[in-house]
Amino acid sequence: MKSTTMPEKYIHQGHNVKRIRELLGVKQGALAIELGDDWNQQKISLLEQKETIDPALLEQVAQALKVPAEAIKNFSEEAAIFNIQHNYDGSTLNQSPNYQYNDQCTFNPLEKVIELYERMIKEKDEMIEKLMKERGN
Repeated sequence: MKSTTMPEKYIHQGHNVKRIRELLGVKQGALAIELGDDWNQQKISLLEQKETIDPALLEQVAQALKVPAEAIKNFSEEAAIFNIQHNYDGSTLNQSPNYQYNDQCTFNPLEKVIELYERMIKEKDEMIEKLMKERGN
């Protein structure tokens, strides 16, 4: 029998930074460049191992990744998988009288995925243009 409750929410902010960075196709070195001169690939790697990140730094990382800080704070692969598995037309879970899942999502996740994908394409095009200009010099 399928469980009808969402998995416990365990948030590891460093892992969330890594997962979101990977979803966006951003390398650690590129994120380090966005964060400034004090950053390098090794420092990003250490950041991604931290369970909690200072709120000011988390905001800075979020801005560099062009995502809301809340996305990093609340990202959960387990919850995303749970939502995909249980929130589609025809799901018997949604029709159960004992259904107790409380959907607190305040945005359409699919729209966010589309936004991220469009941003990735734009950034890729900008990077190609920048590299072409540098190569032309």
